[in-house]
Amino acid sequence: MNSEALPEHKAHSLAQRALFLALLIVSATPWCGPATALTAGTIFTLVAGTPWPQATAEWSKKLLQLSVVGLGFGVSIVDVWIAGSEAILYTPISIAATVGAGMLLGRLLRTPARTSTLISFGTAICGGSAIAAMAPVIKADNDEIAVSLATVFSLNAAALLLFPPLGHLFGLTERQFGLWAALAIHDTSSVVGAASAFGATALTIGTTVKLARAVWIAPSALIASRFTNSRATAPVPIFIIGFIAAATVRSLLPSLIGLWEGFATVARQGLVVTLFLVGTGLSRDVLRRVGVRPLVQGVLLWVAVSGMVLALIMEEWIR
Repeated sequence: MNSEALPEHKAHSLAQRALFLALLIVSATPWCGPATALTAGTIFTLVAGTPWPQATAEWSKKLLQLSVVGLGFGVSIVDVWIAGSEAILYTPISIAATVGAGMLLGRLLRTPARTSTLISFGTAICGGSAIAAMAPVIKADNDEIAVSLATVFSLNAAALLLFPPLGHLFGLTERQFGLWAALAIHDTSSVVGAASAFGATALTIGTTVKLARAVWIAPSALIASRFTNSRATAPVPIFIIGFIAAATVRSLLPSLIGLWEGFATVARQGLVVTLFLVGTGLSRDVLRRVGVRPLVQGVLLWVAVSGMVLALIMEEWIR
């Protein structure tokens, strides 16, 4: 049966699904980069709509976590320890400063209190993961969660496209760019996407430092629960433990370095596929939900944090 014999909406649905699958397959090839995948996903969903929105959202999270674990096979546990221990020096200070600035901006802009809190924590720690962990603690409703996630995801997309050219413009080394990406970009997926576009060293530094920050999701949620009298808690994300385990295995079995590098290569391309799926989540409905005040708060806070961190890195206060 050809498409002309099908009802119009069914023919459209088949074409939509076929194009989605074709783009998904292309994003899994080594010829497709992070920015291309994200752009393709975003344009596709804005023009044609996503055929499987719920499944796409779920699989993007799972694939991201698996890919991050796979990236662990590309670094030694010594490198993880060095980068993580250095991040401990400035991570709690930067998180506290970002949350404080975000809450102040929220008050000035009259952003709804719980939405402001979620945006602030999402910017300070780990984007969507931090928002998901903090939401039950402050008893946020679905609309507040959706608006906060939409704000963060929109800025993630912008960061993925803007950060690599800006890094070259400011003459950052790969290490400096990895630090900047980890400290200034919200979600892990966009950090590794931007860092991988800049270089292998940037990817290693960016991923490790970002994961070191993500560990602070649990204590931050615990502290917040003390102020809200909430019993909700957030465990350390399991993919962080997996990343450390993978790096440990690589270090303990160096004779299999070819195999570990193969896993890491697959994981890097898995992140490209993840970014395509993330792009398909940026629908018109999601963008409409952002609203003016949360978006303004998110943009101002993100620009302030990005600019401050960049200045500190270029002055070598953060190394």
